[in-house]
Amino acid sequence: MSTATHGLDRADKAATGSSPAPVRRAERHHGGVGSRIFNGFSHVFLVVWTLMVIYPLLWVVMSSFKDDSEVIRKPLSLIPDKLHWENFGRAWTEGHLGAFFLNTVLVLVGSVTLTMLLGSMAAYALARFEFRGNRLIYYMFLSGLTLPIYLAAVPLFKGVYNTGISFPLLGPNKHLMLILVYVAWSLSFTIFFMHSFFRTLPDSIAEAAQVDGASHTRTFFSVMLPMAKPGLISIGIFNVLGQWNQWYLPTLLMQSVAGEPKHQVIAQGLIELSVNQGYKSDWSGLFAGVTMAMLPVLIVYIVFQRQVQSGLTAGVGK
Repeated sequence: MSTATHGLDRADKAATGSSPAPVRRAERHHGGVGSRIFNGFSHVFLVVWTLMVIYPLLWVVMSSFKDDSEVIRKPLSLIPDKLHWENFGRAWTEGHLGAFFLNTVLVLVGSVTLTMLLGSMAAYALARFEFRGNRLIYYMFLSGLTLPIYLAAVPLFKGVYNTGISFPLLGPNKHLMLILVYVAWSLSFTIFFMHSFFRTLPDSIAEAAQVDGASHTRTFFSVMLPMAKPGLISIGIFNVLGQWNQWYLPTLLMQSVAGEPKHQVIAQGLIELSVNQGYKSDWSGLFAGVTMAMLPVLIVYIVFQRQVQSGLTAGVGK
């Protein structure tokens, strides 16, 4: 009796113990196939995306070494028949690209510096201090992200024009006014980004600084701002890229100086390079100018790539 019972128990255990195993093996096999299919699709997509991004860049760079006839005869060819280095010199001098670069750098130094300073101060106050109207002010800044700049073209132009009449130094034809408009345009996203970053910083360090006698200003500039360096670098890169490539605002606010390279920025100057002598098109000079225009921002991003990635992931990691 006991032998039969033990036999039945062993049969039950064998039946119950062996049946899940094929199921688990099938699940692992099914999961492995699905994972390989997904990985293969992801790699194919990344390869296609890489080609879509790299090919236009290579096409622009290699076209900058061609002459105008070769650009028109073989537009899709990447290898030029001869390297025409004089295209870069012609774009820099005859195309006034040097003046465009200088104007753009001057505007960016002022606008990015003011944007980072004012944006980080406002974000720190809104993130670290509780006061009446805190959330209202924060959401008012965020509302600036929802308004397309094109819808504000008419009131912006009228405001800049009226300000230029009242204050000649801030006239619509001066770089200082363009700097202030850039700051107002970039402030919403800067505050949004830095607000989230400052909320991740520990309160104990700021409290320790205040116990040691540091004021709120000293705590911000000497303690909290250095700790927010990854976030500052990330948002700084975004502001530089956005303002370097900005074409609409300079064209809208500097209309009366069109055709005067001493006032135009790089985005406006590249359009002037396409037609530099009446109806004669200088396509090779245009490609050379575009190549020189994209090199600074590309170098900046490559140099600060790790800082940008760490700044974007700092909030998640903390």
